[in-house]
Amino acid sequence: MPADWPKGHYPLPEGSDLIGQDYTVEAGAEETLLDLAREHNLGYEEIRRANPDLSVWMPGEDTEVVIPAQRLLPPVPREGIVINLAELRLYYYPEVEEGEVPRVETYPIGIGREGFDTPLGKTETTMRIENPAWYPPESVRQEAAARGEQAPAVVPPGPDNPLGDYAILLGFDGYLIHGTNRPDGIGMRASRGCIRLFPEDIESLFARVPVGTPVHIINRPIKAGWHEGAPYVQAYRPLEAQENGMAQLLEALTLLSQSAAGESMALDYRQLRGVLDAADGQAVAIRPAPAPAPGVAEAESEAGGLYEHLGGQQAVLAAPEV
Repeated sequence: MPADWPKGHYPLPEGSDLIGQDYTVEAGAEETLLDLAREHNLGYEEIRRANPDLSVWMPGEDTEVVIPAQRLLPPVPREGIVINLAELRLYYYPEVEEGEVPRVETYPIGIGREGFDTPLGKTETTMRIENPAWYPPESVRQEAAARGEQAPAVVPPGPDNPLGDYAILLGFDGYLIHGTNRPDGIGMRASRGCIRLFPEDIESLFARVPVGTPVHIINRPIKAGWHEGAPYVQAYRPLEAQENGMAQLLEALTLLSQSAAGESMALDYRQLRGVLDAADGQAVAIRPAPAPAPGVAEAESEAGGLYEHLGGQQAVLAAPEV
């Protein structure tokens, strides 16, 4: 990445699906993991997952903190906005002028909590609103009434507005990409279905995302791709039970079963299963299948190898994540 580019901005790779690099920083005396996450273009789950043994609120002065900044691009057309709910992340492929370097930008997001799922599918941006007012929906009114309170009819722009200072409306009725007055919720399932960004991130995107920009919202806990001739896999815990978890895995394996030169190749399924079981968001290069030991009978078929080594993975993919 050019030294003067903002964090999360990368040249669009040619012949590769991998961007960024993991790195480490040292925590300051008063810094929390949430402070470091925001500074380094990460959300809550990302930094917590990469540093499971550190205190979120007091990692400690000079403590080494891992910044997981290496990612496979989502397996959909590289245009407009792509939102992968499973990794709590937005990708933006801006149109560039002639002579400009094609690029991708990526930002951590907050998404709909359980019972308020963010919708999947293809849509587009329909309107941009600066300093939006918020009209509490019926569900908010009902929850307030259950507490013996009355929800306001409208929340004007300002520090109490949960939409923040900028909102981009989508073709899905009632759903927006917007800022927030509670940035600690970025990188979590915390909204009522809308997509939240850090205030500085939505401000950066707001003026540069034109009306009519395509938006593709997907839920892909398993991503696969190529970099320098090697197959890579990146896995996340599913947001919830997914009946198509094995189908997504098989789709990834179909992609990886062909080498960069188009030749058939066998993968180390034992290593792949370890990556899927960990589901820690690391982009891992998958080794070729090891040669059979001397004296071993004819090697098992590719399908047999898959189900022997990954047979338990369907249950892992179907486990609920709350």
